[in-house]
Amino acid sequence: MNLTLAVKQYISKMIENSGPGMKVLLMDKETTSIVSVVYTQSEILQKEVYLFERIDSQNRDSMKHLKAICFLRPTKENVEHLIQELRKPKYSVYFIYFSNVISKSEIKALAEADEQEVVAEVQEFYGDFIAVNPHLFSLNLQGVARGRSWEPTMLSRCTQGLTSVLLALKKCPMIRYQLSSDMSKRLAETVKQIITKEYELFDFRKTEVPPLLLILDRSDDAITPLLNQWTYQAMVHELLGLNNNRIDLSRVPGINKDLREVVLSAEHDEFYANNLYMNFGEIGTNIKNLMEDFQKKKPKGQQKLESISDMKAFVDNYPQFKKMSGTVSKHVTVVGELSRLVAERQLMEVSEVEQELACQNDHSNAQQNVRRLLQNPRVAELDAIRLVMLYALRYERHSSSILPSLMEELSRRGVSERYRRMVQSVVEYGGKRIRGSDLISPTDAVAITKQFFKGFKGVENVYTQHQPLLHDTLDQLIKGRLKDSQFPYLGPNSLRDR
Repeated sequence: MNLTLAVKQYISKMIENSGPGMKVLLMDKETTSIVSVVYTQSEILQKEVYLFERIDSQNRDSMKHLKAICFLRPTKENVEHLIQELRKPKYSVYFIYFSNVISKSEIKALAEADEQEVVAEVQEFYGDFIAVNPHLFSLNLQGVARGRSWEPTMLSRCTQGLTSVLLALKKCPMIRYQLSSDMSKRLAETVKQIITKEYELFDFRKTEVPPLLLILDRSDDAITPLLNQWTYQAMVHELLGLNNNRIDLSRVPGINKDLREVVLSAEHDEFYANNLYMNFGEIGTNIKNLMEDFQKKKPKGQQKLESISDMKAFVDNYPQFKKMSGTVSKHVTVVGELSRLVAERQLMEVSEVEQELACQNDHSNAQQNVRRLLQNPRVAELDAIRLVMLYALRYERHSSSILPSLMEELSRRGVSERYRRMVQSVVEYGGKRIRGSDLISPTDAVAITKQFFKGFKGVENVYTQHQPLLHDTLDQLIKGRLKDSQFPYLGPNSLRDR
């Protein structure tokens, strides 16, 4: 079940089907992202694709010596763009691939527009999602809900994305959903409708253990996304921003112009692939070891690498080293910036209090620690807000709650009303009244043991006590103990019935 490989194979098949000769890859905004996260431009160039264009671009030149491979989402806008394209074709021949199911009426409209008979092929290749990692995909959606109901266009896009993933992986699953969430049930129903309607597409060979699609609602665990993370990919995403595997480093002090935007892709970067889930201390050690291996090859480079700043200095002083290893240069820069932000925002201290709020049941200690950090001017506004959010969720119904006092503390810090309102919003979103699970259990303090990860000089130890609710949910699922009363099946729940 490798999503990255599935999308790569689709794209390879498109290019292969078009035969030898120079080609242009014609995409829309979304399929451009879908392709870019799994293929580098140089890889596609090797397959005789020399031009990349957007279907909605008005300034494309006519190039009759090129074959056009069109990879598009099956939207009305794209179909209309294609109709206009086929009426006045700019390329010699068109191989058209839609990333999801397209209606017969739209196929007919395209056929009628193809008066010059330039279309060689029309197919559906189900790569309608961003394959972030082999086992993780995204649809890059924001604002999917109105209150606790789906935004209709977002429900449609989520359904298309999910069914595309199932088709790409060749799975016809049983479906379970979170009973406490109407949105989960609604999505489960719409996915089921598509599977039923397109039953021929989903007629895959049955397996001994049937695949399962489990649909969950983030509101069941609003705590996890509020916590600072300490593994590489998660830290980059949290602190620097990771968008389609790209990081914008343009605001990093003294950044080299070649590193203003970098790509972190496990598919094309072995170091990143090996360190995705390593904790911060281990990453620093691994970079240090990698650089020392290179350093041994240089007789004059005998200086010791004791900290991240030493490493950055080493890279800056060796242009030829940069040329040899852009990968190392990139990761030293990224880890260096992470280290700077951790120190500047005092995230080790903040994280320790976050972990205590999430995992322990000591209100007296919690209120003191949160108040202390709110009064620390070096703690960033965002971190201050998140601490109060965590406190509000953790001690929502505590008889001695000091939430009003903490809100006043935020006001004194000059935190905007918009941000302060988020505290109440997160309780309304993921508070006790909403949750279907027992997210915060009084036995937590007994059950949790503090885990430390090893650091190296320049990176201190931090606590990593918290385990997401998802971990327990999946554990129960694998052991066959996930309660039907909380996560019912949609329709038949056995292979025999299906």
